[in-house]
Amino acid sequence: MSITPQWKDELRARITLSTLVQRSVKLTRAGREWKGCCPFHEEKTPSFYVNDQKAFYHCFGCGAHGDAIGWMVDSQGLQFMDAVKELAGMAGMEVPAPDPVMAKRAEQRASLIDVTEASQRFFVDSLAGPSGGAAREYLQRRGFSPQVMAEFGFGWAPEDRQALPRALSQFGEDMLEGAGMRAANEQGERYDRFRGRVMLPIQDARGRVIAFGGRILDKRDGVAKYLNSPDTDLFDKGRTLYNLHRAAPAARQSGRVVVVEGYMDVIALANAGIADAVAPLGTALTEMQLEMLWRMVEVPVLCFDGDAAGQRAAMRAITRALPLLAPMRSLGIVRLPAGLDPDDLIKAQGPRAMEALLASPASLIDTLWEFERDAQALATPEAKAGLKARLMAHVDTIADPEIKSLYRRELSDRFSAFAYPPRPARPAPQAAQRPAQRGPWKGAPLPPPGLSEGARVQLSQMMAGGQRQGLLAAVLAGLARFPGQIARHAESLSSLARLDREAAPLIESLFELAETLDSQLPTAICTSQGQPAPSADIRYAFIDEGNDPDAACEELAEAVSLLVERPALEAALAATIARFESDPEGSFAEQTRLRTQLMAVEERLKAFGRRKAAAVGSGDDTA
Repeated sequence: MSITPQWKDELRARITLSTLVQRSVKLTRAGREWKGCCPFHEEKTPSFYVNDQKAFYHCFGCGAHGDAIGWMVDSQGLQFMDAVKELAGMAGMEVPAPDPVMAKRAEQRASLIDVTEASQRFFVDSLAGPSGGAAREYLQRRGFSPQVMAEFGFGWAPEDRQALPRALSQFGEDMLEGAGMRAANEQGERYDRFRGRVMLPIQDARGRVIAFGGRILDKRDGVAKYLNSPDTDLFDKGRTLYNLHRAAPAARQSGRVVVVEGYMDVIALANAGIADAVAPLGTALTEMQLEMLWRMVEVPVLCFDGDAAGQRAAMRAITRALPLLAPMRSLGIVRLPAGLDPDDLIKAQGPRAMEALLASPASLIDTLWEFERDAQALATPEAKAGLKARLMAHVDTIADPEIKSLYRRELSDRFSAFAYPPRPARPAPQAAQRPAQRGPWKGAPLPPPGLSEGARVQLSQMMAGGQRQGLLAAVLAGLARFPGQIARHAESLSSLARLDREAAPLIESLFELAETLDSQLPTAICTSQGQPAPSADIRYAFIDEGNDPDAACEELAEAVSLLVERPALEAALAATIARFESDPEGSFAEQTRLRTQLMAVEERLKAFGRRKAAAVGSGDDTA
């Protein structure tokens, strides 16, 4: 029987990792975690953390990371099975009978490190030797300093199909192939995988060489510019970030980690003094790599080339990140100028230009909005609806309910502002267009010939307060009293008309008649009987002849605001309630917020009514 992942999960669950670690490391409580000085490298400021809930330890200084089994292997020097047996004894579990195949594989994996380390020494020696002259010239042209070349371990793979077996004769062919150093063609011929390339070692979080990347010196047809080791027992490109073992300590100091597209970009940044950069290895960022980044900082900065491929890479990363978002866990996005990679920008404008871009990244939601908005022309209603559908499809992938709710609201607001921009105010008619004839509408021109009889009747009812009582009737009567205020509140009144079907025809009639008025005249819209009658609810009247016009207009503005806010909030509340089943937590939080705002509007309305009533009563007393 083999040791299955399920069995190991059970073992980890029975072991309190902090108790195990505290046998040899002094830890202190830090919120939900424990912290202390890392046992794997010398440090004075604690950067080593143990998380019992997640059952792993992690050092932000050297990148050491593992679970209880890894702790026994790395700190106590035990073999894997010995560590398992000791932990099983602590947990009171029986160890399954070992699988000979798995045991052999674990032993072989440890031996493969010897192969990759020896290969790295061979490539470094080859770069310094006679065959490495062209590679040395290439690296000098790229502007890499000797210190950076030594730090990153540049090497050279000679143009020789059998160089490694001769140089590393202590390892068998199977070992070389198992480490990804050799390959075989269909005829069974084995050959060196890397030939005629500048070589870079790929290292794990502890700095051990586990794979390689190679770059050709000159472009050749049919030959890949970059070539990485294949996945092996040592190397899983989806779980590895290039330069992590150097960037993790630097990120601990800077509070930032930068993700670029390739390892040559990482080295270009290091050459310019930016040490906290990592890169994926020929693939888009994976979920595991994102988790590794978030263990270092809350908001990693993704830096992509300014071309179309860079934008697509940014969106692939965002798509992977959305389901994993959590409170205080997001991404920053930097897009370089079109046609430039980090090395080009630094050479053209200097390191300060690069630092300036990294200091002000765009947020994830801004990048998502801009990408989808600009993805295609939005000249038709159907195209705009497609934009909203794409945005909401992204939102639906977010697992955290609170973040999903906030993204839905934010993107919906942006879409609404984009798709339904405020309409321009209606222009006042020119004097030459107004008829000179005066009629029974005192102080104002005749209504236009196109004004329907129904509109005339509605307007008369509105002004008399006969169709609607209270605030609505008073506001409409107040606008009739001060027609110059209609344009000021046109957008608010249009919103009210959309939300309140009863108010809609009255508001449209008011707009229709107002188009024929000179809004600069001091006179009001009125019937042949004189000024419009006060509202049925005198508390809200804005039409007392003794009122100061400026004060009356400001009160009218407040009344319009109160009139529009309530139905808008009620509509938003209804929409929130409708999505309760699909998003209960987000919907409940939004309902609470909206109900609080509704109560505040009610209180303002009551206070406004009391204030108006007091003002009217005071006027009666003085009379």
